[in-house]
This record gives sequence, structure tokens and C-alpha cells, in this order.
Amino acid sequence: MKVKLSKEDLLQGIQTVQNIVSPKVTLPILSNMLVETKKDTLRFYTTDLDIGISCEIPVTIMEDGAVTIPAKRFSDIVREFPAGEIIIHARKNNQIDIEGQNCRMKLFGLPKEEFPKFPEFKDKEAVKIKQADLKEMFRMTAFAVSHEESRYVLNGILVEVTKNALRLVATDGRRLAKIERPLIEPVEKEVSFILPVKAVAEVNRNLKDEGELLFVPGASQVMFDINGVLIATRIIEGDFPNYSQVIPREVTTKIKVNTQEFLAAIRRANLLATSEFQAVKFEVFKDKLVVSKATPDVGESREEMPVEYGGNEMIVGFNPQYMMDVLKNISDEVLYLELGGLDKPCVIRKENYLYLALPMRL
Repeated sequence: MKVKLSKEDLLQGIQTVQNIVSPKVTLPILSNMLVETKKDTLRFYTTDLDIGISCEIPVTIMEDGAVTIPAKRFSDIVREFPAGEIIIHARKNNQIDIEGQNCRMKLFGLPKEEFPKFPEFKDKEAVKIKQADLKEMFRMTAFAVSHEESRYVLNGILVEVTKNALRLVATDGRRLAKIERPLIEPVEKEVSFILPVKAVAEVNRNLKDEGELLFVPGASQVMFDINGVLIATRIIEGDFPNYSQVIPREVTTKIKVNTQEFLAAIRRANLLATSEFQAVKFEVFKDKLVVSKATPDVGESREEMPVEYGGNEMIVGFNPQYMMDVLKNISDEVLYLELGGLDKPCVIRKENYLYLALPMRL
């Protein structure tokens, strides 16, 4: 293989795929990236056996071929190379010559045959959605994913594809976030799968504010195509809890609050929280909400803010982090809280979005 391309293009291709390459691998080939000529492009592949990423960049091909190159070292070398064109020449003994302006380096790779096979993308079965929509959906749900290894089915986001819409649901057992957005084109087959949080982060890293993306769900994995960047990931096997059972009916008496004022008050109260004393107290009156926090041997805080409310007065406690996680992602100037009482969840509903958090003992 022998190709010529610009340093900028080469670096962009490397940076797109190298994120999942771990320095600690059991198989040496997994610390390498596969570099292969395809028509008038150079395609890069990396994998950790759970997630695989591939992208392509334009090149001038002098000789077709493929080789695997140590990913981190290759990235470091290219980053330090002089600006301008670079020639990569992979010889038969897996030696890779990297030539730039007045600069030449040599690396030793591994045969392409050792690299795990990358799945093929089947466009006909693809689900199509706007990149901006999926980006927003991840932002509004990913924070609710569980990180407890014992609850592995909750270590990802439930993805439900209906005929005309995509729905994402995340929960850690103490809070739940659900969002729905329309598909660009209706689909014939309705499917659901659990997308691991690591894959969520990698897909999200490649999403833009414009354009669309395709994804193809399979029996044990799902493949995404984001502007030619292909991401294949295993899905989490198991049954996601029946989340609809825990969503309460909408109440008519809601608390109208200013989103940013509410967030700021909780942030200030949280400054006094400890791992043993997490709960922040909400005291709800007709025209005001009192946010307070008292932690033994640390201190106390109390803050009043105006609200509009027509229901019964109440006192309830919540984990401040659970409230801050959602509030900092809501752009609406005002929001409506549903508080049912001491042992009832706090619910926030927006158009095609729902978030609920269970209360804590005070």
C-alpha cells in the first residue's frame, strides 16, 4: 500500500477512530488501527471488540493494500509531523514508512488478517433521524443511566423504534428520563434494544447540529452511519424494566417555577451536602418555594423563591444532583413541577419528554 494525503486529513481520520483504542489490551492487534485503500479513499478501522469505528478520507492512491498500525504511536507521530503532504508506504513485511517534508519515520505493524472483521452496513433496513434530534435525546436522558455493574440492563439507554418515532428511556431505579422524537421516514419493523452508555458517548461524539444519520439494529449489535463514520456496537442483552408502570398520571395542580432560579437555589443548597446527608428540602406554599439544607457539623442554608401553585402545602426532600442533572439541560424559562407528596416522585413534563425522581427521607 502506498498513498499520499495531507497531514490535516490524515490527522482527522486518526482522531475519529482512535478514541476507543485502549492502552491496556489482551490482544496486541486491538492496540492497532487497520488502514486500507478503498477506491479513491483511505479507510480507518479500530475496535475494542465491543465497539468498532470506521471512517474514510480522500487520498491519492499509488498502490492498493492494507496494514494495521499501532494507533497511539501513529497518532503521536502524525501530530508532530511538519504541515503539508505525507506519504504512507506499507511494505510486505508490515513495515510502514511515513514520509513528510524533510522528515521520514518507520513503524512496524501487524498483518491485516489478524484484525477483527468489521460488519457491513445494510442501508435498506436503516432507521433515519436528524442528528440534532438524537443529540438532544442523548443530552436529556444519558445522565439517568445507572453505573452499578450489578444492574447491567440499566447500564445503557433503551432505544424503542416505533413506526414514526424514536423513543429513548434511561433509569437507574431512582429516577427516569424518557424522550420521543419523529423519524425522517416511517419504518415497517418496530424494534427495541439497549444501547450501552459507552456506545452512547461514542455516537454522541460524532453527531453534528445538522444533517441526518442512519442506524441498523441487529440481533446482537447495532450499526450507525454518521456522515460516513460507521460505528458498530454490541447491545446489552436482557429485559429492560417496564418503565410505564412507574410513570404517574399527570396532576392538574402544578408548581410554576423559574428554571434558572430553581437550579441556582438547588446548586447553593448542594454546597452543604455530604454523602451521608444528601437530601435537599423543598417546602411548597401557595406563592413561594423554600429550598433549604441542614447538614450536621457542616452548616445550614435557606432560600425562598416565588412560585405559582394552587394545591396543598407540603414538605418533601430530593437528591439535589438528580434535580440539577435535568434542570441544567432544560432551556425553557419556566417549568411546571408535579409534586404529589412525601412519598411521591417529582415529575417534569415537556412536549414528548418526561423526567421523574423519587423523593428522599428528610
